[in-house]
Amino acid sequence: MECSNKEKNKKKCTCTYGGCDKKGNCCACLQYHLKNRELPGCCFPPESERSYDRSFENFIKSVQIK
Repeated sequence: MECSNKEKNKKKCTCTYGGCDKKGNCCACLQYHLKNRELPGCCFPPESERSYDRSFENFIKSVQIK
């Protein structure tokens, strides 16, 4: 993703958090979440993303083969 092309990135962004000020700014989003020991919403399956739990632990649970 190009960090400078916010409008183009917004079209592909799967984050459902309405108040996100980083939507479309992938570089800022990734930096923010990694600083907080999390992953961005785009890394999660849709049902897990909607929980807004971006923790590494939730990511592992959400991608385990069932």
